[in-house]
Amino acid sequence: MEISLTSIFMPLTVAAITVSVLLVTRGIAFRLLHRWAGRTETALDDIIIKAFRTPSLFWCLAIGLYIGVAVSDLPEKYIFYLSKAVHVIVIMSVTVATANLAGKIFKNYIQKSGLPIPTTGLAYGILKGTVLVIGILVTLTVLGISITPLITALGVGGLAVALALQDTLANLFAGIHVLLEKSVRVGDFIRLETGQEGYVEDITWRTTRIRMLPNNMVIIPNSKLSQSTVTNYNLPEKRMSLLIPIGVSYSSDPERIEKILVEEAKKAVGEIPGLLGDPEPFVRFIPGFGESSLEFTLICQVGEFVDQYLAQHELRKRIFKRFKDEAIEIPFPHRTVYLKDSREG
Repeated sequence: MEISLTSIFMPLTVAAITVSVLLVTRGIAFRLLHRWAGRTETALDDIIIKAFRTPSLFWCLAIGLYIGVAVSDLPEKYIFYLSKAVHVIVIMSVTVATANLAGKIFKNYIQKSGLPIPTTGLAYGILKGTVLVIGILVTLTVLGISITPLITALGVGGLAVALALQDTLANLFAGIHVLLEKSVRVGDFIRLETGQEGYVEDITWRTTRIRMLPNNMVIIPNSKLSQSTVTNYNLPEKRMSLLIPIGVSYSSDPERIEKILVEEAKKAVGEIPGLLGDPEPFVRFIPGFGESSLEFTLICQVGEFVDQYLAQHELRKRIFKRFKDEAIEIPFPHRTVYLKDSREG
């Protein structure tokens, strides 16, 4: 059956006009939506508008093709294929839009709610991947492709793939285990048993990234992390004790030393960033009697692990100045050596 130029030109013209009108309408609508979203306090409307901006282009194209096909007198088989193409465009664009929207809403909700759930690349990827797989399966069904043999083939081939990708799968499941157990979370300050320490930047499907204080990145496979001994300085809470050892002369009065140290620590609260006043600073006569000094330990609280460095720096300066003003001696280590004359006896 021959197809005349008129039967092709007419639906193409109708489709082109429809798409053009829809694109102009879309541009005006998004401009108005952006203005409206800019006046609202919530970020949810901005996320939704951004997620549907690109897929709406494909919807305009699909509607134009659909109307063009509806007014055409093309043979049934061409109409069938064009209709399937329209369905695929709509389903896949909706799938991509839904995946992006779900991921962004998930991140926004977790960040605002303050729940101890990490918005990591792994969690984000699993959520988007699930939506995309569902969309692909729906598309195959619309195209008339049975997914049962495909699932069967995947099940048989899955064993071979699992054997070939043992390390990758081990890292993937270890990452999921770390996320669910919440022993290590994004933003926590941790120390590995190998000595590296820093903030957890991200937990991906394969590795965990730790940003050290010198601004270097440690990248450790998830399987290694799950098997390592890890110190998490953010659990059970960020606040931690700071212990500062101080030695003074044996001629000093322990009661006076304790009073001075507590006074200086209390005065520093509110002046030194990160130094906390609750619970109050206190002093313990520990370790006690040293080889050349009386040894005390000043114990106070800091907001988080990295606050200890500035707090120690400032407190040591203040204590040293106070000791000088109070004429309290900080002794140098010394030993008394007795020499025995071998000629005696």
